[in-house]
Amino acid sequence: MKKTVTLSLLVFSCLYADTQLDEIKQQLKLQDIKIKSLEQQAQKRSSLNQSASFSQNAYLPDMALILNMSAVSRDVKNSEYENYSIPGFIKPKEAEIPFNKNRGFNLNYAEFAISSSVDPYFDVFAIFHLHPNEFEIEEAFVKTTSLPYSLSIKAGKFRSSFGRINSKHQHSWYFDTQPVIYEALFGPDAISDPGIQLQYLAPTDTYIMLGVEAMQGSNERSFGDTERNNLYIGYIKSSVDIGDELSILGGVSLAHGKNTTSNSTDIYGADITLREQLDSYSALIFQGEYLDRSKDLGDTTDRQAGLYGELIYQVNKNYSGGVRYDAIVKNDTTLPPHSDNLERYSAMIQYKPFEFSRLRLQYSNDKTKIINGERQDINEFILSLNIAAGAHGAHSY
Repeated sequence: MKKTVTLSLLVFSCLYADTQLDEIKQQLKLQDIKIKSLEQQAQKRSSLNQSASFSQNAYLPDMALILNMSAVSRDVKNSEYENYSIPGFIKPKEAEIPFNKNRGFNLNYAEFAISSSVDPYFDVFAIFHLHPNEFEIEEAFVKTTSLPYSLSIKAGKFRSSFGRINSKHQHSWYFDTQPVIYEALFGPDAISDPGIQLQYLAPTDTYIMLGVEAMQGSNERSFGDTERNNLYIGYIKSSVDIGDELSILGGVSLAHGKNTTSNSTDIYGADITLREQLDSYSALIFQGEYLDRSKDLGDTTDRQAGLYGELIYQVNKNYSGGVRYDAIVKNDTTLPPHSDNLERYSAMIQYKPFEFSRLRLQYSNDKTKIINGERQDINEFILSLNIAAGAHGAHSY
């Protein structure tokens, strides 16, 4: 009996030891898998820090094509309209009209946009405009992604972040026409030039962003002395949320540069945007800006200012409508008659069958333009179609 018990205990001990050994082997195997996984992660992090080892295969470019076209009805002949002037700003035959130029049908542009991560330090963006008779590099720049202290740098050709609407492309506007003060001060391209931008995002609960830019300053409406880079821009922007529905975004901007007479031009801007979210797809939006220019011409100084304000009611994800008032409110220059009361009223309704297509009908009563020496009271209807295909970055509200 004792031999049987002893033998049983010996067999049990051997089986128990084998079980423990199997468990140890399994734990070692799992530990080996974890170690290999950690090594692979470390190798990936190391490769991200070595530009020579970085692979762009995982960062295929986002590409998009945007088509913008319109049908226009206007009670002014095309041959007369293209020679309009705005007193104090645009002389006859000097206006640029890239959008909605002709009564009848217009292919305003085809826009090709491409963006991608370049490496762990830079993203690249390029936007090309193809007009019926020209090719234009709208923007082409790189932007940093990993600078410390909440800093970012942009370099290349880009639209300045001066004001509110300046950085937006035409197809992201709420209306098909540019605000008259932007048209008068900057032209259709607004402030868009080769240059460099530095922005700082404050590490606060409230959004506060400061930016400075140095640009070539080739815009001849307000600047244009390009013997060297001559345009410097600074701004501060902030936003606050009041409750869960109301957001307020505002900013102040300053642009200082040399004009074609080699004298100084200073432009001050203030902007505000309010968005009241009514439900998931419905919102009430107000956007407005005021711009004031002092342009030293040597023997005289032009002091001019203008504003616009637009109210948009987004009914749901398909329908929206809005009204806009814009005007030149100060025009202290040596000018012929018709220099005051330069104002325009606009209204629009919009239908979006889906996120990437848009139909918009806009009416404007325009009293800002002089044709053949006479102020015109121009009535204009624009029916526009905008189509976006491909991966395109979201626009700010």
